[in-house]
Amino acid sequence: MMRRRSIAVVLLLLTASLISPGGRSAAASDVRGFVDAHSHLFSYEAFGGMLLCGKPFDPAGIAQALTDCPDHYPHGELAWFENFTRTGSPTGTHDPVGWPTFRDWPAHDSLTHQQAYYTWVERAWRGGLRIMVNDLVANRQLCAIYPLRKNSCDEMATLRLEAQRATELQDYIDAQYGGPGQGWFRIVRDPAEARRTVEAGKLAVVLGVETSEPFGCRQILGIPQCTRAQIDRGLDEMHALGVRSMFVCHKYDNALCGVRFDSGTQGAIVNLGNLLSTGSFWQARTCTGPEHDNPIDPGGVLPDQLAGLLPPGVSLPVYPPAPHCNTKGLTALGEYMVQGMIRRGMLVEVDHMSAKAAGRTLTLLEAAGYPGVISSHSWADPSYFDRIYALGGMITQYGHNAQDFVAEWRRTQPLRQAHQIPGYGYGLDVNGLGKLPGPRAGNSANPVTYPFTSFDGSVTLDRLRTGDRVWDVNTDGVANYGLVPDWIEDMRILAGPDIVRDLAAGAESYLRTWAAATARRAP
Repeated sequence: MMRRRSIAVVLLLLTASLISPGGRSAAASDVRGFVDAHSHLFSYEAFGGMLLCGKPFDPAGIAQALTDCPDHYPHGELAWFENFTRTGSPTGTHDPVGWPTFRDWPAHDSLTHQQAYYTWVERAWRGGLRIMVNDLVANRQLCAIYPLRKNSCDEMATLRLEAQRATELQDYIDAQYGGPGQGWFRIVRDPAEARRTVEAGKLAVVLGVETSEPFGCRQILGIPQCTRAQIDRGLDEMHALGVRSMFVCHKYDNALCGVRFDSGTQGAIVNLGNLLSTGSFWQARTCTGPEHDNPIDPGGVLPDQLAGLLPPGVSLPVYPPAPHCNTKGLTALGEYMVQGMIRRGMLVEVDHMSAKAAGRTLTLLEAAGYPGVISSHSWADPSYFDRIYALGGMITQYGHNAQDFVAEWRRTQPLRQAHQIPGYGYGLDVNGLGKLPGPRAGNSANPVTYPFTSFDGSVTLDRLRTGDRVWDVNTDGVANYGLVPDWIEDMRILAGPDIVRDLAAGAESYLRTWAAATARRAP
């Protein structure tokens, strides 16, 4: 039997003037619009600053912002990371010219080229986007592995730099709209400010953090490299920067928690990173319960450029039969960090946690009656969805292609209805080294037709054009962030107005979870 939200959460929602499962406060007003709970506008500064090519803006203009990496010229032969992540082979070529021709990039499956130039984000905002969680991202080990860099590999330094870039973009847009506070891109620090921003028709940008070793909390051969005092200082600094949502671990086991595995060849690469970061490969057992991590594919192989990083005589380990569960869960330091986030009213991201760690985290949140929990991009075990919704948390789906996104929306709809969750959202993970939605297969019979209107009828959208290039979602998929409204229109064609209605209630649902978390924050 599905559980409804607890009485305590209902009272908190009423106190915050939000809708409760039994009714609503007369003072409340719903907002309408989409929520992207997981994207990375400034990841071009991460991983040493030379892995991702192009910027979301440049004071000198688009011609300077949308250029390829120097090592990709003249024809992309040396862009082995781009080639490998796109085709599975380190060899390949592409036209490196961005502005104004954009012949080969951005593309939905090109992972090292800028996909979120600010005018593309602006088109998504005009098409209905009202809340975006911009995750500041860093990965010390990937930075150390990649041979080219101009920035420090220190994760905290990277997060500070990306937070600075977010403020610079806000100022840049403000200058075009009449001065400070006038632009459509607004970094917000609390749910009330976010609600006012959305009610004004602007984009509320929430800063989050997705990093592998927050506050230096790596572990080496099981020995933690941070203390409680470091965690407190780190949380205080991030909160002062405006960060309100945060992951406890990401990709590699750290001193706080074990991670949910990657599969296939990508999993082999990340597992190598785990070895270099922690001194050991992932440790897995065959799961005995319904919750599990992603399987570790025994067929995963390392590309030649990385295989040489294995110590002499060391090969990838052999694991027991699937389903696989990471033996590492939430550590004592991890529990301290989760409690610290509760005290500060921050949203706890459970994606990337091992099943064992996520289960323990949810137990802590349930004991505290704390609704501030998010699964933002389909990287948590679905067995936990009921517990997340029962707390008053939110789940947003990774930016899959239109057919798969619709299928998952339908599959999880009964669970949302049981908990009276008002809306749905997506975590596009733009510039996060993951593919954006591709073109829908077999769409010739029912394609997106241009022009079309936004969900609320306020904006008419024709094919996106930048420079000489014109994109069409039917053939290009979501080649860049500006095509998100077209992707949503594609899903409307597949599933009708109900999916758009649920997505348009996503911003309200996110605000409720955030407001309930800040109301329940520990003293």
